[in-house]
Amino acid sequence: MTDTLHVQPPNTDSAPPVKPAPVPPPLPAGRTDALLEQILAAHPQFFDTITKQKEAFKLQIIYTQIDRGANNQPQFKSYYYNVDTANYFYPASTVKMPVALLALQRLRELRIPGLDLHSTMITGQQEGRQTPVYNDPTTPDGRPSIAQYVRKIFLVSDNDAFNRLYEFLGPQYINERLHAMGFGHAEIRHRLAVPLSEEENRRTNPVSFFSPAGKSLYTQPQQVYEAPFLKRTDSLGIAHYNDQEELVQGPMDFSRKNQLTLEELTHILKSIMFPESVPPVQRFNVEPEDLQFVRKYMSQLPGETTYPAYDSATYHDAYGKFLLMGAAHEALPPHVRIFNKIGDAYGFLTDVAYIVDFEKGIEFMLSATLYCNSDGILNDNKYDYETVGFPFMKNLGRVIYDYEAARRKSRPDLSAFQLQYDKPRIKQ
Repeated sequence: MTDTLHVQPPNTDSAPPVKPAPVPPPLPAGRTDALLEQILAAHPQFFDTITKQKEAFKLQIIYTQIDRGANNQPQFKSYYYNVDTANYFYPASTVKMPVALLALQRLRELRIPGLDLHSTMITGQQEGRQTPVYNDPTTPDGRPSIAQYVRKIFLVSDNDAFNRLYEFLGPQYINERLHAMGFGHAEIRHRLAVPLSEEENRRTNPVSFFSPAGKSLYTQPQQVYEAPFLKRTDSLGIAHYNDQEELVQGPMDFSRKNQLTLEELTHILKSIMFPESVPPVQRFNVEPEDLQFVRKYMSQLPGETTYPAYDSATYHDAYGKFLLMGAAHEALPPHVRIFNKIGDAYGFLTDVAYIVDFEKGIEFMLSATLYCNSDGILNDNKYDYETVGFPFMKNLGRVIYDYEAARRKSRPDLSAFQLQYDKPRIKQ
């Protein structure tokens, strides 16, 4: 029988102990800055329908201007629209962004010679509905690895890739580390797109790592997280379908689901793109090459990718770029790159992005979340993404881009973000 590690603070594994950082004071409820309000009001044809019902749409926006002086060091100024840490939205796949970074951090912390993001990672099965992974047909040699899971998370927001990193880290490590970075609202407590119970999500698969020659590098038994989660009362909707596909009248309970605020997601993206600009406690404990690896696949397009090879009919080159592109199948301009992470589930559309135009010298950060569920029924796969969500995201990105183009008075050096990708982009 495989060993089981019962996990409860303080840590019993080899990771160093952590002390939670002070949580920043909450923003004023519904914080709105005049600049964003003015920008949205100047384009009523795009935004009026939603801004006039911003609470119903659970709309939140954070726009961050980036200005550089003679030394090219970035200075940041953020503007908020209806941002409220107490206004719950389901973060969906955006939670994959910090988990991917924490997986790379965990590898560094283990300090095992030969163990790195390219090591073969075998996920076992110990009980219940856990599923194993012994090979990965999307890699050149069929070997699963942290590297490939991180690639797939950022290229096409692969759910199984996230689940394998969740099983490697476990909910205690994830939440302890995020809280230590000052992200006190963060709560990552379940896998994605698999209907497991809370108890099943507290239990993670055993994981083993091997060298290219097949030598065992590290074995981690199943972990069981026994500490209590945060007490929450989040609920949404007027009715919902349960796991048995039965319609239940009444709100859907989200108090046992993942949580990250838009402000936390924005800070996490900033710590990836500009680690020197955030306090040391908010930086992931990874090497510069790890950050470059993540940035590459945050911005690389499916058509530029060799492994996995993506079908362009489904994974077009604007796939997963909600802000600026929406659901458009048109090609992203060749001089524009978007480093981002999206999420869409239960009617919520969220995108957290750093957008750069190398030709015009434009750079800015933009984060937004929007609830697109006019009938109020959850889990019915009938959401207003196409008619409401994607057009709003596309227009928001383009309006802010145009505002940036108009306000720019100098051209910063953005060459640090011009990366080499797997292959040239396919012309569409």
